[in-house]
Amino acid sequence: MRRLFLKCCRTLELQKRSGTAWWRPMPAKTSNSPDQSADTPHYHGHRERLRERFHAAGPEALSDYELLEMALFPALPRRDTKPLAKALLTKFGSFAQVIHAPVARLREVDGIGEASINQIKLLAAAAHRVAKGEIKRSIALSSWNDVIDYCRAGMAFADKEQFRLLFLDKRNQLIADEVQQTGTVDHTPVYPREVIKRALELSATALILVHNHPTMVC
Repeated sequence: MRRLFLKCCRTLELQKRSGTAWWRPMPAKTSNSPDQSADTPHYHGHRERLRERFHAAGPEALSDYELLEMALFPALPRRDTKPLAKALLTKFGSFAQVIHAPVARLREVDGIGEASINQIKLLAAAAHRVAKGEIKRSIALSSWNDVIDYCRAGMAFADKEQFRLLFLDKRNQLIADEVQQTGTVDHTPVYPREVIKRALELSATALILVHNHPTMVC
């Protein structure tokens, strides 16, 4: 050990004399070594597992909050969507009630933003569009249950009273579905002249008048 120390001193002395002395500090050890990757957020693996279950077993294998989680992925790409999905279901009760909830009430939920609200209302619009498309492709509105199912998809969760008109042709096929008036939570006006005028414009031979009661009081 003493010989090694003397040899190092002699080498340093020679370098000083020749004007080439140098000092190179040893690199400090850091906790972030090159072979250590940054921790991936825990919810990334959870998202992949949800997608795999959805594709392998179908939507019936997922609960309401898990479907809502997946629906919120595009709106919250860098955040765990499970807490928000559960908060929404706790407040409104079901998947259907969440997507049809009024925007003002959605904003009452902690942690929700405009991107998430837009995504939720997109789901509601898509559900309504699918229901309308299925009815329009059918031969006719041939049963009371068909009418109920169709109207429930479009207005079951409306927070204001609506007076809705379904115009049919001579084979009871749907020509048009229009909201003639929107009122308050317990009142909406009806104008028979406007109803008849619109039916004549569409050459409708049958008409279904639909009215809802958000307060559940007739």
